[in-house]
Amino acid sequence: MRPALTATLFCCLPLAAPAEEVGRIGVDWTGNDIIIEAVHDPKVKGVTCHLTYFDRSFLDRLSQGNWFEDPSNASIACRQTGEIEIGEIDRSPEGEEVFRERQSIVFKSIRIKRIYDEANRTLVYLAHARELTQGSAKMAISTVPLYGSGTA
Repeated sequence: MRPALTATLFCCLPLAAPAEEVGRIGVDWTGNDIIIEAVHDPKVKGVTCHLTYFDRSFLDRLSQGNWFEDPSNASIACRQTGEIEIGEIDRSPEGEEVFRERQSIVFKSIRIKRIYDEANRTLVYLAHARELTQGSAKMAISTVPLYGSGTA
């Protein structure tokens, strides 16, 4: 019975989109990098978001004494990259998680949420950090207007 319950729970969990690394820029001699990833919205065909974030090197972790986490700063740009087809999306003001990537061993992650602004016919994508003990004011948004795309 347990394997069936585990499989059922796993199947019912929302799946975040996978990211594809499209760029890596070295920013200093210690090996710190800026990572650029492409994230395709799994429920909105034709929209791609590019997320950038900082990846700390071994030398930086050694010198700072904080081994287990990366900074939670991120930047996002989302664009129409094909014909837009909207599937069954959450249209509530809380939106829906599209992507999540861990930034530490203990509950720190960068997330992308999609919010549908129905009044302005626009998809709003919010990149933000989520931490266990405290929230973060580090966030960025990008919008994809649906005006003229034939979608609602």
